[in-house]
Amino acid sequence: MNTFSLLNDFLEYLILEKNRSELTCETYERRILYFLHWLKNDDPKNINADSVRKYRLHLNTKIIRDAPIGKTTQTYYLISLRSFLKYLAKQNITSLSPETIEIGKIEQTERDFLENNELERLLSSPSEKTISGLRDRAILELLFSAGLRVSELVSLNKENLNLDRQEMSIRGKGKKLRIVFISNFAKNALTEYIKKRTDVDKALFVRLRHKALASFDDDLRLTTRSIQRIVKYHATSAGIVKNVHPHTLRHTFATDLLRNGADIRSVQTMLGHSSIITTQIYTHITNNQLKEVHKKYHRKNNSPEKKGS
Repeated sequence: MNTFSLLNDFLEYLILEKNRSELTCETYERRILYFLHWLKNDDPKNINADSVRKYRLHLNTKIIRDAPIGKTTQTYYLISLRSFLKYLAKQNITSLSPETIEIGKIEQTERDFLENNELERLLSSPSEKTISGLRDRAILELLFSAGLRVSELVSLNKENLNLDRQEMSIRGKGKKLRIVFISNFAKNALTEYIKKRTDVDKALFVRLRHKALASFDDDLRLTTRSIQRIVKYHATSAGIVKNVHPHTLRHTFATDLLRNGADIRSVQTMLGHSSIITTQIYTHITNNQLKEVHKKYHRKNNSPEKKGS
């Protein structure tokens, strides 16, 4: 079998056996296809130590949008390739041993989030006089209220909502189930948006179509790209200069909880993180508060003034 057909088998394996999301599989497919097209050979036996070494050099010098690929991105490309090679080894297909690809440590980066005034401007950007504005407001409020991943948001159906209890069940990464909560602001925004819906599509967030163009066969569900464009549009309209995307609101959700005293284990559960290590990336957010605590309590009974008295 050639590498391209094996890649299709690998993607099916990720979905059926590993319960990976569609978005994750698309990312693996894009990165591995990039390698295979670069390799220009469809025989898995030709993936060897020398070709991987040259591929590393290629990634290190590749320019995208007038800038070189970052070290972290290069690492993720190699992680995807190594995962593919692990699958080949599991299927007893001769190729490079995955253990020969050494992966450097990925540096943790600070998560960008919105300050309170920026958040309020963003949430106030959509118009409440149009159905599209009501929809966009509901999207923004729900992203911030529940700390959802964009893939989780687009998969929501109207039936998933329980506005009376102000909560809903979410299938996150690895198909793991968790409960997320809906704030009063998000509840009101969702109620107004749903009230104005005239379509019968089961999706919670949908494209708005002119009645004359709509058909019963249309799938109106918004895509992840659509949500990204909506968030970016309203961030720009709100005069926010940061690179705002759906995940920024997830980061802001975690920031808001930690700043207001939530313990990190609770935040981990609400974000749906498997490991506390992933959640700990947000602890830099509370550094200023920790500094004040340190200043207030450290060597409280051993100050210079008392020493000199």
